[in-house]
Amino acid sequence: MKATYVQQGAALDYMATEAVPNGAVVSLETRIGIAAGDIPAGSSGTVHVEGVYRLAKASGEDLAMGAAVYYDAAADAVTATAEGNIPAGYAAAPAGANDAAALVKLLG
Repeated sequence: MKATYVQQGAALDYMATEAVPNGAVVSLETRIGIAAGDIPAGSSGTVHVEGVYRLAKASGEDLAMGAAVYYDAAADAVTATAEGNIPAGYAAAPAGANDAAALVKLLG
């Protein structure tokens, strides 16, 4: 089959099974997206899959710039721990153990 261009891919349509507030992290199984606006349950909305976002970070962890980060859905925070968590991207700037948030470049 010949490929046909569909879209740039910086944002994707997402069908919400439950209400998703603007700015919420959305699990896409092998990566995350960020809701571009409120998405009512049972409706389609836009999630960003590219860009750098400030996300809550697990306390007590240092993240070096470029370090792989993962989304811990139970804690609603990013972490350096891969096991049991969703790949999110990489640290776009260093984040110290006492920092409540980290800048994360999404995987895309």
